[in-house]
Amino acid sequence: MKKVSLPAAPKPFVVLLPLLGMVLFVVLYVLAAINYPGGSWLVREQEGFSFWNNYLCDLLDLNAINGELNTARFLARASLGVLCASLILLWYYLPALFLKKNTNLIVMWLAGLLALVTTMFLAAGTHDIIVRIAGLFAVVAFISCFIELYKANYLSLLFWGIVCLLIFLVNYYIYETGIFIRSLPVVQKVTFICFIIWFSFLDISFYKYLKHNQNNIQVSH
Repeated sequence: MKKVSLPAAPKPFVVLLPLLGMVLFVVLYVLAAINYPGGSWLVREQEGFSFWNNYLCDLLDLNAINGELNTARFLARASLGVLCASLILLWYYLPALFLKKNTNLIVMWLAGLLALVTTMFLAAGTHDIIVRIAGLFAVVAFISCFIELYKANYLSLLFWGIVCLLIFLVNYYIYETGIFIRSLPVVQKVTFICFIIWFSFLDISFYKYLKHNQNNIQVSH
């Protein structure tokens, strides 16, 4: 079997692109929420998008829950595409953050890329299946990443990453069981916000690492 080859470290500026992509994702999703016609699973006649009642995925659908054509879907789908593309770029190069290459790093790399590629199909009409498949790959990717963060002594990133994963598991538990289901729209948004912040700090740490190595190479020459 051919051995999987992990990508070489990119130029430092490359890993700033995912950070810009995450900012653009937030801007586009806010604009999508502003343009959402209305309706939620709790209050179908509701006007506009509700932070408390609507799910983020409501913005992706062809029709709003109130029955109107969802004019926000283009912005929402664009924002999802930007986010996934940004995180794919980050995750593709992320193994370069860790000095020792091993099987766990390959598992982290492949599982993370599969999770993100799968997530891009959230608007395809098979929401529940996509969530379960992407969620499974994501859990494997995060646990593998946490092991590498621990070995590389990125303990702050490790701690907050674990916090994010626990929030994600609470989100998934509510989603699957229906317990406290009315709180799920808010829990979902808290989960997204926490992960965006965590990915941003991961990206910044990666950038600093690459910049430091680049400076050392220049000094040695």
